[in-house]
Amino acid sequence: MSDRLLRAFHREPVDATPIWFMRQAGRALPEYRAVRERVGLAEIVRDAALCAEVSLQPVRRLGVDAAIVFADITTPLPGMGVDVRFVEGVGPVIERPIRTPADVAVLGTLDPDAAVGPLLEAIRLLRRESPVPVIGFAGAPFTLASYLVEGRSSRDTAGLLALLRGAPELFSALLERLVDATVVYLEAQVRAGAQAVQVFDSWVGVLGPFDYARHVLPHMRRLFAGLAGLGVPTVLFGTGTAGLLRLMATSGARVIGLDWRIALGEAWELLPGLAVQGNLDPSLLLGPFEAVAEQTVWILEQAAERPGHVFNLGHGVLPATDPDDLRRLVDLVHERSARPGAGRAP
Repeated sequence: MSDRLLRAFHREPVDATPIWFMRQAGRALPEYRAVRERVGLAEIVRDAALCAEVSLQPVRRLGVDAAIVFADITTPLPGMGVDVRFVEGVGPVIERPIRTPADVAVLGTLDPDAAVGPLLEAIRLLRRESPVPVIGFAGAPFTLASYLVEGRSSRDTAGLLALLRGAPELFSALLERLVDATVVYLEAQVRAGAQAVQVFDSWVGVLGPFDYARHVLPHMRRLFAGLAGLGVPTVLFGTGTAGLLRLMATSGARVIGLDWRIALGEAWELLPGLAVQGNLDPSLLLGPFEAVAEQTVWILEQAAERPGHVFNLGHGVLPATDPDDLRRLVDLVHERSARPGAGRAP
């Protein structure tokens, strides 16, 4: 198995910069679309063999350096007693959004084996079959809370911000429940075979440094402290977080994922001692590949062959992306960053 990704996460020398893509399994791949013609997302996650197959599709087609298990960030919520429905074109919808202390009080304790047993079995299958390391993942408490309070995806998270400022004790109680669930969820993924875990905080960029430091960072520190004994790299990724990076660096995560709104070199200076992941604008892949190549080389130049860089997009692969361009990008990163003898070859 190639250990290129894990070596980079540990800030060790590598023979070439590793690369994988958020949302690499699905969306842009024709083989995934063929699966989705037969079954929905929730059905894929409940079928261990199919979930593993979908997770491996981009490894085979694109030559990426990691396989991330296919799931949704809301996947564990039904195991806490939350009714989640997937609506085409909308995404996950929460049937009964959280509004009161009683709503938080009835959230159950997550039992991963009972709640997401097929997903854990998919990770076991992936670990046996994947030629590259397997990444497990979960939604961050703030982002999960945004779905639970808003009821669905919300760009401004107005309801959640009103809860944070108007009822901070209730907000904190909700995040405490979600931290507990996220820790046991990721622990179960590591026990099943995940070799690294990533926490997605897709909506946390709506916060400024004051609110993040006061209302979110203490919960993130508790989360990563809970994962510290697992012995695997931990990645924290958020969007719109350029102004939060110094604070995120103190969360306990060992790798920080960057979106495309800050130069990689500038961001890395804010993250001493940590590995970084990123950070090509995913919309570039909807245009000519020459522009993709130009910015890719620029990002690699900013990394300057320092140990600890994993190439990724600044957010997920967009559905209209040409898979052939993703493969070209993988090859370009490997070729332009090749350092023979620097690390074990795949």
